[in-house]
Amino acid sequence: MAIVLPNTQHDFDQTVRALRAQIDERLDEWLPQAPSSDVLGTAMREGTLAPGKRTRPLLLLLALKDLQDEPAVAVGLDLACALEMVHAASLFLDDMPCMDNAELRRGRPTIHRQYGEDAAVLGSVALLSHAFSIVASPGDIAADTRSQLVRLLAQATGSQGLSRGQFHDLREGRQARQLEAIAHTNRLKTCPLFTAAVEFAALLAGASATRTFHLNGFANELGQAFQLLDDLADQLSPQQIGKDAGKDAGKSTVVALLGRDAASQRIEDHLACAENHLIAAGIGDGHLARFIEYFCARPR
Repeated sequence: MAIVLPNTQHDFDQTVRALRAQIDERLDEWLPQAPSSDVLGTAMREGTLAPGKRTRPLLLLLALKDLQDEPAVAVGLDLACALEMVHAASLFLDDMPCMDNAELRRGRPTIHRQYGEDAAVLGSVALLSHAFSIVASPGDIAADTRSQLVRLLAQATGSQGLSRGQFHDLREGRQARQLEAIAHTNRLKTCPLFTAAVEFAALLAGASATRTFHLNGFANELGQAFQLLDDLADQLSPQQIGKDAGKDAGKSTVVALLGRDAASQRIEDHLACAENHLIAAGIGDGHLARFIEYFCARPR
């Protein structure tokens, strides 16, 4: 398989920016074109199109670039948009007063503060429904593959995935916990959409079971690193991170348990494991490997 890589990290940064632009353009097309009087549609658009990293859709599209000589760009882009809608829907709920009670997200007031708690809850449900419709709809994907895609997304969002992770975090986060219990919550909170992204790509590309296994391992390690980076960022200012800071005060996090230096070392360990999984998958010099370098360069 010939993997065509950008020549430099600068070229890769340009690739990421171009993919982000494509994702945002397609999201704009998929979301309801809401007049100002349509509060629900406006909330859906505001929360999804607000500037963000687009990490999950990027993982899917970059994995496709590594796994296919000629990636199925149109289908991959639609599935990437579905993942971003699910992520946005989860943020609507995470920020609610009954959960994290956040006031700021992506540099803007949270959805429930702008449009009301009713619009936040119902907008989240509408985004989830829209995402599943997108995943179930591509006519140029075989029916059994579409069913598998829907199943993967359901597993990622349901009681065995990020919903369970957020519940654990809410109910157990203020209690003293062992390191493995914290890591388990982090896996459930953050990793499921990361693994769904690479599993979507593996399905579309017809990847082997071994390669899919290592892609899953890569996504889990990257997700753990991502959550630890988020925990470290909680100690910065809202202006630096674009959302409420200090929300982890009094919580049992890896940073609180081990300190910043040890948490930073765990990030490096997770990223090294992620890289090893890519090597084992035969794409150790591909786009996902470059994404780890890009990931490491992000502000912490």
